[in-house]
Amino acid sequence: MSQSATVLVSTFAPFSTLCLYVPSGTPFDDLYDVLAEKYPELPNPHDLLLRPTSNFAPSATTLLSEFPQDGRSHEISLQLFPRLLGGKGGFGSQLRAAGGRMSSQKTSNNDSCRDLTGRRLSTIKEAKKLAEYIDSEPARKKAEADAKKAKLEALEKKLGISKDGESSQSKKRRLDNDEYIEQSREIVENVKSAVSAALLKKRKKTKISRENPSQPQASPVEG
Repeated sequence: MSQSATVLVSTFAPFSTLCLYVPSGTPFDDLYDVLAEKYPELPNPHDLLLRPTSNFAPSATTLLSEFPQDGRSHEISLQLFPRLLGGKGGFGSQLRAAGGRMSSQKTSNNDSCRDLTGRRLSTIKEAKKLAEYIDSEPARKKAEADAKKAKLEALEKKLGISKDGESSQSKKRRLDNDEYIEQSREIVENVKSAVSAALLKKRKKTKISRENPSQPQASPVEG
């Protein structure tokens, strides 16, 4: 009759420590099936990992009798971990390769460097750009003024406005107004002449009637 071995398995939350009684000739890899059969509430055995608490590293075919045991208790202590599923790795090698590519790239940007006086080159470049901008301000303003003038001349030409600020339509309107004023003046003069002639004629009639009172006056004609 084969001897049995006592296996104490320390698990993870929410499970407590498990105790197994299995034959000492059981291979280490068969413990997963024993756990799944005796404790069905555990996750899938393929998602679990058994390890000895000591430095002993068994293989899948190592028998429990080959495990180092305490002479008195004859117990085997194991730990049960959930497997951490991940990729094949290689992240470190990828970082090293990227670092090599970055170091191999030459750069001509030295703005963060300093000159002999301690000033950064970027500050010196910005100061030079500002000085050039200030120096070119008169030319820039002149160019803007010329552009506005050309735009205004093109608009005046499109609207038919002359240099003195009057359009052809306004000139025509002004000529028409002069003719109207001349015609109005002539009409007023004619009216004045007609009124003066009528008043003179009336005065002559009144004078004649005063000189000859016996002569009957003509009755006014109703018109």
